[in-house]
Amino acid sequence: MKKWNFYTSKEIIPQGWLRRQLEIQSEGLSGNLHKIWPDIRDSAWIGGNREGWERVPYWLDGFIPLAYLLDDEGMKATAKKYIDAILSAQDEDGWICPCKKEKRAKYDTWAIQLICKSLKVYYDCSGDERIPDVIYKVLRNYYEMLRSEETKLFKWAHYRWFETFISLNFLYERYKEEWIKDMAAILKAQGFDYKRAVKAWEKPSHMWLRKTHIVNIAMMLKSEAVSHELLGEEYKDEAEMLREILDKYNGTVFEGFTGDEVLSGLDPTRGTELCAVVEQMYSYEELFAATGDRKWAERLEVLGFNALPATLSEDMWTHQYVQMVNQTACQKTMIMAPFSTNGPEAHNFGLEPNFGCCTANFSQGWPKLALSAFMHNENTVISSVMLPCILKTDSFSIKLETNYPFNNKMHYHIESEKDFSFIIRIPSFAKNLKINGKEAELMDAEFKISVGETDIVLEFEAQPYFKKRPNELYALQMGSLIFSVPVAYEKKICEYTKKGVERKFPYCDYRFIPKSPWNYAYADSKTKISCRAPGEIPFSQSEPPVTIKVKMQQIDWGLKFPYRSVCRKTPKSRAAVSQVQEIELCPYGCARLRMTEMPLLFGKK
Repeated sequence: MKKWNFYTSKEIIPQGWLRRQLEIQSEGLSGNLHKIWPDIRDSAWIGGNREGWERVPYWLDGFIPLAYLLDDEGMKATAKKYIDAILSAQDEDGWICPCKKEKRAKYDTWAIQLICKSLKVYYDCSGDERIPDVIYKVLRNYYEMLRSEETKLFKWAHYRWFETFISLNFLYERYKEEWIKDMAAILKAQGFDYKRAVKAWEKPSHMWLRKTHIVNIAMMLKSEAVSHELLGEEYKDEAEMLREILDKYNGTVFEGFTGDEVLSGLDPTRGTELCAVVEQMYSYEELFAATGDRKWAERLEVLGFNALPATLSEDMWTHQYVQMVNQTACQKTMIMAPFSTNGPEAHNFGLEPNFGCCTANFSQGWPKLALSAFMHNENTVISSVMLPCILKTDSFSIKLETNYPFNNKMHYHIESEKDFSFIIRIPSFAKNLKINGKEAELMDAEFKISVGETDIVLEFEAQPYFKKRPNELYALQMGSLIFSVPVAYEKKICEYTKKGVERKFPYCDYRFIPKSPWNYAYADSKTKISCRAPGEIPFSQSEPPVTIKVKMQQIDWGLKFPYRSVCRKTPKSRAAVSQVQEIELCPYGCARLRMTEMPLLFGKK
């Protein structure tokens, strides 16, 4: 295995459309939660009376790298204010969570695992030398409590035990103390073994169970990658085995899984929770870093460029709790929810539709993807995800100018004061690769960079193809982008106050009511591709950076009984009910209402 290390937010400088996406996030909900949302603004973590468990640590996990990637002094000051308050409340024995000592035994220690992860993120970004000692004391106290059986892993901590290894590995690299290895063994012994849950994944029960909970599963995929070294175990790529089973019975076209809120089968009208999207992205980032296996980076791109933007409003002031692959409306269902265990408004856009965990947790998606653009191992650097940014270290800089994934041309400009090896990860779907105008082999491109300036221009083609999905449905994919029929919609604003939490523009609730047809099938295999530079909103439905025109016909698709705004799992009839029309498809991530998996009327592909 080739292990890669992440660069820090001081070394990665986002550019182009990526920077604009991060700016939109900072101007929207992520950058303002501490002003408007009581669970962050008045949290017990900073001495208030609101939630004192996972929400502030979740939010900081994304807010901190966002602040430092944008080098925003106001946001960095806010992050420091929260960190200072958390650190000042740490008990002498190391305990850090807002919980009275006599209640610790019943406190779900998932919050300890998560706050240590967020503190490590803060150290990576800020270099604050207080942090290693704080994490040491927290985890040493946690170890003593687990070892003495003062507490044990239960509820969420039991199912997320491996999250502790993000900070535990950090400690071991610094201190090399044996208790850290002992704690690793205790965590695994007390934690849930997901291989025991496989049978429950094969036929979703639609019952609320932690072993089928989509966010737990998204986190779990990285468990072996982050824990095996400290446990002294051989790496066996268990993530791939488990992912294959999950994909077979619950897979989505965007490399994720249905889960609303538990695994929900192969129906494209079931939901996928936003927390699961960002956690699965993070798992893939850690898996690629730990193994160097390109499949994880490729799957990361599909998730990050499709599922992530699709479930966030264009201004990123609102989000869905769950997105649907075939999503023809975002309206409250009046009879019952069309989901396993979520409510009837979970697919609407808002401040906290269904539960507030995603409100706090979605912030990590874009910043951590940005931090995965370049990685390193000793004297070798890899361009792991081709994002427009600058990598700037003490001895060299690499500037990548690109609009990837919207087109496939990359210009690397390197200025170096030392010799090093540079690898560009070439996607498996690339065709007709050219490097500096010359045809090249379709494999990872490796270069020996010498002192001075070097320019590398790399371009390739990606061919559209119809990706087979369950139930004789197909999705059009080109490179890392999936394409959908965008459905025009009317947006209805809902402003109200519930349980002391105000929803008002721009962080109110929205319902999207369809205003254009969606009941399509593919009538021809021919495609016409059009590209433009990404605009002020990179994932805009009205001005997408790339589109594909295809010939389509309407069919009698029908609605899922008893709903008035949810399409059927499969069409009622595949017979055409209209003339052939040329329809312009846009990237899945650009379309808030969309049809993605549809039949072929012209024969199987």
